Amino acid sequence: MMMIIALACISYSSMAQGSSSNNDSDTDVRNRIHFGVKAGLNSSNVYDSQDEEFNTDPKLGLAAGVFITVPIGKFLGVQPELLFSQKGFKASGQVLGGAYDFKRTTNYLDVPLFLTLKPIPVLTILAGPQYSYLMKRTDEFTVGTTDIVQQEAFENENIRKNTLCFVGGIDLNIKRIVIGARAGWDLQNNNGDGTSSTPRYKNAWIQGTLGFRI
Repeated sequence: MMMIIALACISYSSMAQGSSSNNDSDTDVRNRIHFGVKAGLNSSNVYDSQDEEFNTDPKLGLAAGVFITVPIGKFLGVQPELLFSQKGFKASGQVLGGAYDFKRTTNYLDVPLFLTLKPIPVLTILAGPQYSYLMKRTDEFTVGTTDIVQQEAFENENIRKNTLCFVGGIDLNIKRIVIGARAGWDLQNNNGDGTSSTPRYKNAWIQGTLGFRI
């Protein structure tokens, strides 16, 4: 995150020094279609909407993909995105008198569809639904010096692969650089109709990205 802030400062300084040669006017930023790519990190965890206790810790994961901004007038627009997004959680405890660490990594294909509000050229406020498709789940269980890694066979579990989510956030637009911050959470449980042996939970995450638009 500090790297993103530093890059933002450098980009802002460059913009100030070269403002006379800036090709993106206020109208360009808000009234044109833009394509872009971005990458960053998720900090994710899980929660239970029926108040079951979870003693888990956040986990970092990769987030990367593409986006397109489509204006609807000067102040409104839509922004669909397509992202590879890693979520999951970490936990630790005691088993048979020894300490253990557990880490679950879930790889998703995320497709958010944002309604955007652009009050000023440098700021975009976003909110909307997201479709998430679960591609892979990997569990890593560590006891002492022993690591056990398992990639889940979904055919043997009633795991929900298609999940509806809600996401909101902001984008800072500094010339062609886009600094994004998001917060999202699942609206559906992970275990389908409840017959899975996997504990019931929903994903929640915050996301920071650095992007480039054309």
